[in-house]
Amino acid sequence: MTRAGKAAEAKAKAASGADQVRVAGSLRNRLVLTLIGGAALLALLLYLLIRGYATQIAQQGQDNILGAAVASILDAASIQDGAAQIDLPYGSFSMLNTPSDDRVFYAIHQDGRFLSGYDTLAPLEAPQERQGAFANAQFQGDAVRVVTAARTLVGSGARTRISVTLAQTQDALAVTLARISRNAALFGTGFFALAALLSFWVTASAVGQLQRLSDAVARRGPQDLRPFTQPVPTEMTPLVGSLNTLVRRLDHSLQQSEDFIAEAAHRVRTPLATVRSHAEATLQRVGKEENRQALRAMVRAIDESSRAAGQLLDHAMITFRADNLARQEIDLVEMVTELVQRMRPIAEMNDLELQLTAPASVPYRGDPILLQSALRNALDNALKYAPSDSAVEIAVTEAPLIAIRDSGPGFPPEEIDHLATRFRRGANAEGTIGSGLGLTIAQDVLAAHGGRLELANRDGGGACVTFLL
Repeated sequence: MTRAGKAAEAKAKAASGADQVRVAGSLRNRLVLTLIGGAALLALLLYLLIRGYATQIAQQGQDNILGAAVASILDAASIQDGAAQIDLPYGSFSMLNTPSDDRVFYAIHQDGRFLSGYDTLAPLEAPQERQGAFANAQFQGDAVRVVTAARTLVGSGARTRISVTLAQTQDALAVTLARISRNAALFGTGFFALAALLSFWVTASAVGQLQRLSDAVARRGPQDLRPFTQPVPTEMTPLVGSLNTLVRRLDHSLQQSEDFIAEAAHRVRTPLATVRSHAEATLQRVGKEENRQALRAMVRAIDESSRAAGQLLDHAMITFRADNLARQEIDLVEMVTELVQRMRPIAEMNDLELQLTAPASVPYRGDPILLQSALRNALDNALKYAPSDSAVEIAVTEAPLIAIRDSGPGFPPEEIDHLATRFRRGANAEGTIGSGLGLTIAQDVLAAHGGRLELANRDGGGACVTFLL
């Protein structure tokens, strides 16, 4: 495979996807999962906080009612005739009524002795005078809230301590907490859904900056090596800076390569041409046949070296410019006509005739330097192999298509599919000066333009090289 072919294959792979990139997951997915995970955690914490605070407030409300009921019972206690008297006020129990008809239990003790109520309801240790002590407990198989408060009664010559214990089931509180929990869960779910939507929006906005930068890079042509000046977020500044540095280095490297190829072409061709002219001049002055044969061999070797060096440089230039085509509007007929005129003296030296058939004009957008190089190499091959006193036909059509036909030995049928390979020459090319790069150059140029090269043998003998643009 030629270098240009490999470059085209690499382009196809890069365009197709991840053959050239090691993928380590999706940044978008990572951001979404992180943000949604954080939103889920916040929603759970929010639910627990709301439920805990609501439980605390509801429990405090029940405690206040229980405390008020105990206080009203204690206020009704008195000492009469040296004995403690307690009339349970109706209001003390009516204030404990709930929509769930919670049950209420009570126990009254005097100086630690049970007086009235439920004897199995143990009092709590009251902290101070009239201050209630609260606790959750189990009574008769139900979860209850218990409060105990005490009061010291002082009468004529008597002093006693009365404690009142109230216990209330928590059915109404459970219903209230269930309703609050349900509302908190709905609120948390709504918060999570909103946060998830915001996560997608934030992620799309953040990743969109990278996508826009990627699109800006993809829209650029191979010759557009300007630095990227679009405004980007602060976090992307190092990436764009590194990208601009790479672009500057690439531009400098490409410029150096172009200058090197041009300088190498001049420095290689000029000395070889000088040596050849001296060898030919010496050949005219030498009379000894042995020396003349040596000089002829030298001239032939110089021609082969010059041709090989020239084609190697042409191939290097094509490889360099294949990814950086300088496309412009050209007229194929005008370009081919000019090339035929330049090569007509060479054809006449070999007793060959160049016959051009073309319409008035065939417009095409391409790289004129590469196209001229490809046509020159193909036409030079035809002039080398065409027999004397024959014609080399060049046809240009509006397809656009350019065909070069000669009456030479043609291509070896068994090798015709491989003759465009670099340094590959046919079995019938022995004794003919060449480097095996002419058809390679033509094929690479056409591949860079999206066309192809076709090789065929003519029915009446000879070869046909077709440029399909």
